[in-house]
Amino acid sequence: MPHHGNEEEHESEPVSFRDNRKIDPETGNVRGQQSDAETPVSESSGTGGQATPAESGSDQDALAQAEAILNEAGADGEASAAVDVVGELRDDLLRLQAEYVNYRRRVERDRDVAREQAVIGVLNSLMPVLDDIDAGRQHGDLVEGPFAAIAGKLEGILATYGLARIDEVGVAFDPNIHEALIQQPSADVQSDSVSQILRVGYRKDQRVLRAAQVIVAVPE
Repeated sequence: MPHHGNEEEHESEPVSFRDNRKIDPETGNVRGQQSDAETPVSESSGTGGQATPAESGSDQDALAQAEAILNEAGADGEASAAVDVVGELRDDLLRLQAEYVNYRRRVERDRDVAREQAVIGVLNSLMPVLDDIDAGRQHGDLVEGPFAAIAGKLEGILATYGLARIDEVGVAFDPNIHEALIQQPSADVQSDSVSQILRVGYRKDQRVLRAAQVIVAVPE
């Protein structure tokens, strides 16, 4: 019997042919040569084709430099904007600080004025009491005793608040602190002067609360 297995093995082997013809039947050209149209373009040619590695590298360097310049410009812009914001905030802070200082000074000044006005109001309200004390001394009622001590303490307390008497005699007449009720010619004076106090005046520090009522001696 024939061996069918060997026949199947021979049939399955591929059959190859080599074309040894020197002329290509399709193009008509001698094999081993290429026409001018099929000649590939040299990679080193400067016209046409793809860019050389040197040219490609230079383009990439230019792009990198352009990106670096843009990034630097953006960073400078952000830094400049930050500096502007810091400057504005500093100016606002200085302005607020100046406003606060002015406000604090104004509040302190208003507080001092209010306190001064309150003290002056109390002193003015006590002037009739001080007039009664003066009248009692003139009549000898407050020479000694408990009431004399109380009157002295009251006058001492008012002096701590800056209250001072205007009761000097023989000084030059000053219309700012004196109120002339009577004028008497006198050969003993060379200018107008206070000869007698009719009612004591008062002042607080440099502020006159009440002018003294006086008799003025004038030259003859």
